[in-house]
Amino acid sequence: MNVRLKRLNEQVIVITGASSGIGLVTARMAAQRGARLVLAARNEEALRELVDEIKAGGGEATFVDADVTQEEEIERIARAAVERFGGFDTWVNNAGVSIYGRVLDVSVDDHRQLFETNYWGLVHGSRVACEHLRQRGGALINIGSVLSDRAIPLQGTYCASKHAVKGYTDALRMELEEEGAPISVTLIKPSAIDTPYREHAKNYLAVEPQNPPPVYAPETVAEAILHCAEHPERDVYVGGGGRALSSMGEHAPRLTDKVMERTMFDLQQTDKPASASRREGLYFPSGELEERGGYSGHVAESSLYTKASLHPLLTGALLFGSGLALATLLRGNGNGHKK
Repeated sequence: MNVRLKRLNEQVIVITGASSGIGLVTARMAAQRGARLVLAARNEEALRELVDEIKAGGGEATFVDADVTQEEEIERIARAAVERFGGFDTWVNNAGVSIYGRVLDVSVDDHRQLFETNYWGLVHGSRVACEHLRQRGGALINIGSVLSDRAIPLQGTYCASKHAVKGYTDALRMELEEEGAPISVTLIKPSAIDTPYREHAKNYLAVEPQNPPPVYAPETVAEAILHCAEHPERDVYVGGGGRALSSMGEHAPRLTDKVMERTMFDLQQTDKPASASRREGLYFPSGELEERGGYSGHVAESSLYTKASLHPLLTGALLFGSGLALATLLRGNGNGHKK
């Protein structure tokens, strides 16, 4: 089915996990582009501050302090959108958390709690969103990870949850398409992103964790999300580094295992002792309005790979134009040499 999506400035967008990181950047960017927003997270104070900020800038927004692990609280988010704006056009399942540690060291309770947020929170959101969008039409955007394609050590619990998210999203897309529902279903797969992700993760390591490079800015993910709110896309990799990791794992899985065994343990650990005062977000709200996580290495502020994948015709035209210019230059140089 050919799904038609509205322009951003005509949309109402629901974003879960809106109080930090990718969700926060997406909310601010969407408001600047004229979307009306329904923002959800567990931190009421942070959400209230964000909504006041958006309104002060001339935007329209409301918030719902909600825990996505509870389906009835997801339903409250949808009701708030209907009561405030008459409904919604795009629903972004963004809320998530991680755990650093070997999978056999992670307690079953912590493992289950992470799935309650990353998987069941997304399932609850998808069910509520699709019930509404079946009648109205629009976009469901689920935030997965490149780690849904290729697991890495020390974040196995998180990887497992994102594998589940990918399977659920792919099945849901096919079922909605078969029934002719006017819903675009997109899975966004970010690479490592400079957000408070590691600060909010539960840590079983003896040292503070860190993201493995390459690391990208949260704006790269926000741009992809808002593109998919206007243009139906099946899935989107954010960051060429993550796409390369996925391809390597697909085509050379055992070689990838060996490379990761030699590199990924060190790349995800700092030399700083684990802090006893971490703002872990596995069970409770974990912080104020923070977009970045303070990654100490290089942060890529854009991704040429992602831009090219989202705009293939424009990219092709630019490459073709560059090729013509190069050919003309070489021809000119060649003629000059003959003289």
